[in-house]
Amino acid sequence: MKTSKLAYRPVGLALGFAGGALARTAFNQIWKWAGHDDDAPDAMDEERAWREILLAAALQGAVFAVVKAAVDRAGATSVRRLTGTWPG
Repeated sequence: MKTSKLAYRPVGLALGFAGGALARTAFNQIWKWAGHDDDAPDAMDEERAWREILLAAALQGAVFAVVKAAVDRAGATSVRRLTGTWPG
């Protein structure tokens, strides 16, 4: 296994945890900013409409995807700076 792959594993794991927390915080802030309740609905929330539940799910998925891409790219760039090769 290449050195860059081995170096990326712990970096990717740590950044993944941090990215998940960041994405959750960002989603909650965006949800509040959009004028909705403090808590986003989940699929089993009986008192919320389909539209609100699906909107929350789509927004949450988009936020998590963007944060994951940014975190993965930043981690790979950091590993390349340290090792001189791109992990992959």
